[in-house]
Amino acid sequence: MLIQEIGKSIKLRRKALKITQPDLAQLAKVATNTLYKIERGQANPTMDIIEKITAVLGLEIKLEVKKITNKSAS
Repeated sequence: MLIQEIGKSIKLRRKALKITQPDLAQLAKVATNTLYKIERGQANPTMDIIEKITAVLGLEIKLEVKKITNKSAS
């Protein structure tokens, strides 16, 4: 999942819950400017920051590892 997708999901959920950006930042104990940048896909947040925000919003982040196939010439 790209940061742009994470930011979009956070923004959609925040709006659905009718929470302002400053209120979410305060509840998640992150800087308001950091939240602005995350929602716009312009930040490179730590997992700790993402976890704080998603916990407040009731979101879950899933990490998937793609299987690498070994394509050898026949």
